[in-house]
Amino acid sequence: MSRDDGGLEDLFSGAADHPAEEVPEAPAKPRSRAGWVLRNVLLVAVATAVTVAVLRSQGIKVSVLLVVAAFIALRLLMLAVSEVAPPPPPRARGGRGEESGDYRWAGNDTLRIAVRRWEQQLDWSHNDGERFSRIVLPALTELADERLRLRHGVSRASDPRRARELMGEPLWQLLHDPGRRPPKAREMSAVVDALEKI
Repeated sequence: MSRDDGGLEDLFSGAADHPAEEVPEAPAKPRSRAGWVLRNVLLVAVATAVTVAVLRSQGIKVSVLLVVAAFIALRLLMLAVSEVAPPPPPRARGGRGEESGDYRWAGNDTLRIAVRRWEQQLDWSHNDGERFSRIVLPALTELADERLRLRHGVSRASDPRRARELMGEPLWQLLHDPGRRPPKAREMSAVVDALEKI
């Protein structure tokens, strides 16, 4: 399906068409490599000194090199884990005019952009039957066909009777009567429920 057909690719296309809200990034603090190495060496040295002192006070003799090697390995493991850690969750802004549950996401959140585009497409086509038939209906048709294919191994073209049975009459009528008026909010909710049940 081409981009002009108004399919899923059109609805889910990236931020090039509709840029997301820009959130200014905090300037990164320059870190010196020597300072980083010095901090880690001091951390290992202090941990080694404390561990050896505690072990010796208990009468346990352990090689200092063994303790140093253990703490270096532990520090390297901690650094490796911190590299693959998920980003911290967004913080709620408590500014005036914003609800406590309103979050601002840093960077591009592709899912949020796609949902916003769906909302816009549905909103714009609410009273425009031609726009609904041209943009939203092909996307709904593609979703229904994909769900039929993935979940039941049929398509509307290969087994129309079974597809109609699985989709339900309201969804079937919507997809096969492109000239009709756009559905109201309640009807659209029923269409989405029917799509989810496929």
